[in-house]
Order: sequence, then structure tokens, then C-alpha cells
Amino acid sequence: MDWGNVTAEDLIDALREVDWSSPPRPLSEFFSRFAVPRSYSKWNSRLKCNLYYYRTNYFLLIISVLILGFLRRPLAIVAAFLTALSLAFLNDSFAGTFSEKVTRTVRQFSPHLAAKMRPPLTPVIRGRPSVKRAIYICGRPRWVFVSVFSSASFFLWFVSAGLLTVLWALAIGLLATILHASFRTPNLKARLNTFREEFRAVWRNYSEL
Repeated sequence: MDWGNVTAEDLIDALREVDWSSPPRPLSEFFSRFAVPRSYSKWNSRLKCNLYYYRTNYFLLIISVLILGFLRRPLAIVAAFLTALSLAFLNDSFAGTFSEKVTRTVRQFSPHLAAKMRPPLTPVIRGRPSVKRAIYICGRPRWVFVSVFSSASFFLWFVSAGLLTVLWALAIGLLATILHASFRTPNLKARLNTFREEFRAVWRNYSEL
């Protein structure tokens, strides 16, 4: 796969649709083999490949930096959690898994309420959905949850006066992520894993035709 031909929009779409439930890569692999890229094209391809392959590691790295920055601000920790959750809802796989688990838990106490949390059925014409499948969380459009959690996190950021702290923490976390992704040499395992996930995505799209 030529990562030089992958645009930033393609990478964001892939990160939004890919399954994030996979565990992070081992630290022995994460912190091995660093080298300076020989050209801008090499750096561009390496950056995109590593951001995709080590996505879970980078996510945990940024969360860890945020937690360290908010040890003295409990409300800021809650705000950071709500912000991360609202961003996670933008991922199709996470939104579907979250909705399924919440609905399953509610069903144990109130089957009638759980029935109302089911997403509406998408009309199908000649074996194909008539419209693009929308993402629902607990029977409500995804944007409702994203808006509610984002608003709550913004309010907590304002109350805790931790906005400047989160900006510094995010800057440090993003800088560490970009530096690692720029100098970490993609190994054969990363390339094979990328090909495997790319094949699954292509095969999924093919099966929906």
C-alpha cells in the first residue's frame, strides 16, 4: 500500500470507521527502531502508516498526558473524559458497540425501555439500503450524544478553569505523537497488518454491492 497517495481525509475516514477495540501494540515494539526519514515523501508515508497502525497507543498516550496534567483538577478530569467520549462517538464501531452494550444492560431491568432504544429500520430496495445508513446510539441520532457530551465537557472546562491546562497537555501529547510517528520505522508486521485491514475493508465494501 502506497501511503503517499492516501490523503488526510482518507486517513480520517479510516480512523473513524476502523475498530478501536484492538489492544495497544507492545511497548517493546512501540519504542524500537527509530530513524530519520530520507525525504519528505518518506516522512509523509511513514507518518500516515504509524498513525493508523499505532492509533491505540497514541490515544492512550494523549489520555495519559491529560490525566497527569489534571491531577489537581478533578473537574478537569471529568471534562477530559467527556471530551474523549464525545470524540469516540464519532467512530462508527465505538458508537455501535456502546449502544449495543447499553441497550443490553437496560434490557435486563426494563425490556420495554430497551425496545425503544433500538435504531429505526433502514428501508431496503432491491437488496440495497435506500439511503446511507445513519448511526444511532440508544435509539437517538449520534449527533445528539455528541452535542450533549460536548456541551457538558465545555461547561466543566469553563468551571474548572482548566482550558489552558488542556491546551498545553494536548500540545505535548500531539507533539510526542507526531515525533514518534515521524521517526518510528514501520516494520513488516505493520505493513502486513495494514494490508490485512485494508483487504477486510475492501471485501466488506464488495459484499455490500
